[in-house]
Amino acid sequence: MSRLPGPGSGAPVLLAVVGSRAEADLLVGLLVSQGLRAAVVTDDAGGQEPQLQLQGGARVLVAADDEAAARRLLDDTAEAEPVDRG
Repeated sequence: MSRLPGPGSGAPVLLAVVGSRAEADLLVGLLVSQGLRAAVVTDDAGGQEPQLQLQGGARVLVAADDEAAARRLLDDTAEAEPVDRG
């Protein structure tokens, strides 16, 4: 699902720290769907110890070249009106 930052994109930078790998995967999916380079980094023994995410969370990294666009996308998404399905 994620595209790791490639050559010439600068060192990866931290975009967000979230509470779970699932939430991080959703953010990375959003970023990648917009053509940005992003990846999830966790310290949970390769998914074998998910409770370790409670200590450090799951980190979303983006290529340095994509940082500004990624932050704008997250800001725009956070400001969007919730959809009333009721």
